[in-house]
Amino acid sequence: MKALVIGSGGREHALAWKLAQGVRVDAVYVAPGNAGTALEPRLENVPITDLTKLAQFALDQKIDLTVVGPEAALAAGAVDIFRARGLRIFGPTKAAAELESSKAFAKAFMQRHAIPTAAYDVFDDAAAAHRHVDAAPLPIVVKADGLAAGKGVVVAADRDEAEDTIRAMMDDRQFGAAGARVVLEECLTGPEVSFFAVCDGQRAVAIGTAQDHKRIFDGDRGPNTGGMGAFAPSSLIDAELRARVQREIVDPVVRGMREEGHEYRGFLYAGLMLTPAGPQVIEFNVRLGDPEAQVVLARIAEPLLPLLVAAAAGRLQQSSVRSGADRVAGVVLASRGYPDTSESGQPIDGLDSAEAIPGVSVYHAGTAQRGGRVVTAGGRVLTVAGRGDDFAEAIARAYAGVHKISFDGMQFRHDIGRSALKSDRP
Repeated sequence: MKALVIGSGGREHALAWKLAQGVRVDAVYVAPGNAGTALEPRLENVPITDLTKLAQFALDQKIDLTVVGPEAALAAGAVDIFRARGLRIFGPTKAAAELESSKAFAKAFMQRHAIPTAAYDVFDDAAAAHRHVDAAPLPIVVKADGLAAGKGVVVAADRDEAEDTIRAMMDDRQFGAAGARVVLEECLTGPEVSFFAVCDGQRAVAIGTAQDHKRIFDGDRGPNTGGMGAFAPSSLIDAELRARVQREIVDPVVRGMREEGHEYRGFLYAGLMLTPAGPQVIEFNVRLGDPEAQVVLARIAEPLLPLLVAAAAGRLQQSSVRSGADRVAGVVLASRGYPDTSESGQPIDGLDSAEAIPGVSVYHAGTAQRGGRVVTAGGRVLTVAGRGDDFAEAIARAYAGVHKISFDGMQFRHDIGRSALKSDRP
């Protein structure tokens, strides 16, 4: 079988790596890919980003399954374009992808289908949003309605911060058109957990849980990022809570989408807050997270391609996915200035030394090849993942890998997975 992965980040490197592990897999193409996918012996980069041209490539190469990695391609209608040509593709349609591409749509959808989430209001007018903040309890969460690369959410501790955030999003267009509308919602309390499932339009199968680290600095300080590290599985979700999330959140999404005429086929990522009243949805993503994919996929103990082929065809038969007993922790290495700016072109040393450590894998994100060297090419550059029998071993291996790698301006958090050490159990 032949597979195609659309995207160029660490999530796509992890997806392509996992897909290539199947014994029936002849080739895995990555479009456009990065330096890491270029160096993987069973992967091949394709320098195409235009979705229509990619669909033609899939036709010409007789691709059996295309998997869409990033949210932007899903929001742009990648699935619709491929399906119109009779191609099998795993991911939600443009209409179903609104579950992520519009937070206002997602909140209204959850309200229609009684999915637990925070109370909210939506504003297209900045003055009205400011008036709401004046009377709302604090802290308050301010969200850009559209896609903002994981950075469009601010938990405002006071009214000044909330109003500054609204001005930045709505007046200054910090996130472009994505911030023309904002969602203001109550601030939930509790630990955050990510829950992942594979959906075929009729049913959903859980594939793992994780916890990530969004803020740039140790101790969860500084601005939000696309993610500075993650670990899997989350010890906060036991079998009982897993069944509750499936029953109260995941299954209603699949059922609700079907009832509204948009069968949901693809990955579903539920970002949850475990509140005293039970799990509530912070947000939905319509794809795997990054860097969560790098730690969740590593624990799946069966071939990925047959599972995704069945789901894309609407014929998912299995009710569970086998996972290993090991633990995985991933540390993101970012370039100088991230998340506000990023540097490119810095040579990266030590990649081979890091991957020579038992239990360590390095997933590329913002990298490129230049003059025979791997260089930085974005904000988040690499994810160094360590696996072990427990989190202490996994984290130690991940950081051992980190300390083998260097590039000018490299920054990373030193506390990834620390909370997992407090409660390390299956």
